[in-house]
Amino acid sequence: MKKISGKLTVFFENPFWVGIFENIENNNLSVCKVTFGSEPKEYEIYDFILERFDTLKFSNEMKSNFDEKIKNPKRRQREIKKELQSKKFLKKSEEILKLQYEENKKERKVKTKQEKELEKQRKFLLKQEKKKQKHKGK
Repeated sequence: MKKISGKLTVFFENPFWVGIFENIENNNLSVCKVTFGSEPKEYEIYDFILERFDTLKFSNEMKSNFDEKIKNPKRRQREIKKELQSKKFLKKSEEILKLQYEENKKERKVKTKQEKELEKQRKFLLKQEKKKQKHKGK
């Protein structure tokens, strides 16, 4: 049985408001970070989810052990309040985001290195062509 759940946490990270989408699919957690800018209203977040959720780039899935039991709504409210006051929420999500950032950094380095090599090769070929042109006497 496939079990999917999601969570959005919006908080202020100086100087912007940030949202972290957590997607839990069969005990695998994937995360995406979105910067909103100014404080988003509820309807703006709702519109964002409806319009852009499918374009979000989530991190690679990581195994995690979530026990999703149906809890009393009042208990869930207390847990959320406690989570927000502790400032230690989203630890797992932040780890995943950090790993994704490092992965993207490595990919960027490889890509820029290839681009530099191609540019170097192009310049070399242009120089060779100029030498041929001079040698022909044109």
